Amino acid sequence: MADRIIVTGLVIHARHGMLDHEAKIGQRFVVDLELSVDLSNSSRGDLLADTVSYSDVVATATTAFKNSSYKLLECAAGAVADAILAQYPLIRALKVTVHKPHAPIPAIFERVGITLTRSRHS
Repeated sequence: MADRIIVTGLVIHARHGMLDHEAKIGQRFVVDLELSVDLSNSSRGDLLADTVSYSDVVATATTAFKNSSYKLLECAAGAVADAILAQYPLIRALKVTVHKPHAPIPAIFERVGITLTRSRHS
């Protein structure tokens, strides 16, 4: 299926990372979501009940991302994916990308991050 809902550039302050100061002070992360949803009914009927509320998905993702302090971005992204799939049965699959613009790496870079893909079939 090619139908997608996308959320890009969701900025969340959280306390994830391997270093003590990352868990204590926290930092800014940027989250992108790509949700695979059948939008055929909502594209014809114009009813919110036939789709997924972007606002609700953002709230769910933010809560899941901030709920715990994780050492790995993979774990934080997994919590987001699990929460979204649990809350929204219309979502068949999703990609969660977490960018860490201020990762403690001795190099000049724009950001580092991870992307994970989950579906109800995996």
